[in-house]
Amino acid sequence: MPLQFNPVKLFAGSGTTALGENIANHYGKPLGDMQVSRFSDGEIQPHFNETVRGCDVFLIQSTNQPNDNLIELLLMTDAARRASAHYITVVVPYFGLARQDRKDKPRVAIGAKLIANLITASGADRIMTMDLHAAQIQGFFDIPVDHLDASVIFVPYIKSLNLPNLTIASPDIGGSYRARTFAKFFNAEIIICDKRRKRANEIESMSIIGDVTGQDIVLIDDICDTARTLAKAAALIMENGANSVRAVCTHPVLSGEAYETIESSALSELIVTDTIPVKQQSSKIKVLSTADLFAKAITNVNEHGSISQLFKVD
Repeated sequence: MPLQFNPVKLFAGSGTTALGENIANHYGKPLGDMQVSRFSDGEIQPHFNETVRGCDVFLIQSTNQPNDNLIELLLMTDAARRASAHYITVVVPYFGLARQDRKDKPRVAIGAKLIANLITASGADRIMTMDLHAAQIQGFFDIPVDHLDASVIFVPYIKSLNLPNLTIASPDIGGSYRARTFAKFFNAEIIICDKRRKRANEIESMSIIGDVTGQDIVLIDDICDTARTLAKAAALIMENGANSVRAVCTHPVLSGEAYETIESSALSELIVTDTIPVKQQSSKIKVLSTADLFAKAITNVNEHGSISQLFKVD
């Protein structure tokens, strides 16, 4: 018996409109008609201006700050469920609160687990996301998780740079597995920047494990928040005799004085994706699109195809 495909409708939240439009363009279908009303106190009310009954609905929204993005996504999901959508997939390019994935000190929340519970309770049947801060967050969900890997976007770009003495680096010990995964694509060595923090977003000291002399270093990370870690690592790497240093980060949170920090840093380039909109133009920031990858993943989910084949890098 042939597989039955339900009508597909894509909607984008107000925090991810540009990426949503690009995903829809690559998918070959316009975004659905939706509006978000706001009460005078800021309360949000999403509303679908077209039927979603019996449809496979994909709701595209990153959950970066402000927290309105998360609430809007939850309300969109609840509205779709109550409007009798057949299957609801939330497409969360950047999964916020992922850094709160464990109790690393007493009396703190596990925020990533809480958000997973909220998304499931809102009526989502599936979640699609990219480069979670910790891969084990997939286990926080009791619904299927499609965890896309941005390396398929970054690796071809890094190869196009034709760096003569490429070495992959991790800005901290926790990211060594991610760096090692990238290094395999290039048969490259890795180095690690060992940092010690006073508190969140504040580094006390940093040292390099490995030799960077004469090398073209590419730092690999999943999130660039204040950019202080990358800037400090880049300065230390150059002081130790590297030829050049650039960084690859999937999610450009870029809070506070991050743009100024990047501009004044030793980084020759910061390569990011569009999972979060970049708010300022910078000669050092290169944005690569995730739209085609998400569009292909949406197609494969709808047509019951493989997601893992999208992770192959030539």
